[in-house]
Amino acid sequence: MGRMRKMKLRKLPVWAVAVTLCAVALSRAVEQKVEHPVTAAVVERVIDGDTVVLVGGEKVRYIGVDTPELQHHPRKKVQPYAKEATEFNRRLVEGQKVRLEMDVERQDKYTRTLAYVFLEDGRFVNAELLKEGYAHLMTIPPNVRYVDLFTGLQRQARDAKRGLWGKK
Repeated sequence: MGRMRKMKLRKLPVWAVAVTLCAVALSRAVEQKVEHPVTAAVVERVIDGDTVVLVGGEKVRYIGVDTPELQHHPRKKVQPYAKEATEFNRRLVEGQKVRLEMDVERQDKYTRTLAYVFLEDGRFVNAELLKEGYAHLMTIPPNVRYVDLFTGLQRQARDAKRGLWGKK
C-alpha cells in the first residue's frame, strides 16, 4: 500500500480569521434584529391615563407606564390621581394625530396594541406622563427599549414631588 502523506494545515492569515468572525457576528445580529414598526393614527378618545382608542376602534395601551385606575366597574373605587392622569392624557392626545412605535411584543393579553406614542410635535406621550408625575414606571420585558429614559423621568418627578408623588 502506498505511503500516507501527512497534510500540513496551512495557517490562515489573521485578517482572514477576523473577517470571518465579523461576518458570522454580523449575520447573527441581522437574524436577531427586531423590527419596530411605526404607524400613524388619530386618537378618537381616551379611556384612562394610559389607554386610548384610535379612529377605527383599535385600543392602544402605552408601553412602560402605568397610571392609577379609573376602575370601570361599579363596585370598585377610583384610585387616587386616576382622574387627573386621565384628563392629562386627554389634553395631550384626544383628537390628535399620533405616531405609534411598537416594541417586541405587539399586543397584551387583552389584545390591545402596545405602543410608544408620539405627538406630531415630537412629544413622547409615555415619557410626558412619567415626567409630570401622572404615571409610574411599569416595565414588562421584552418591551424595555426606553426603560433607562423612563427610570430617570420617574426619579425626577418623584424628587420634585410632581403629580402622584406630591404630598398626600
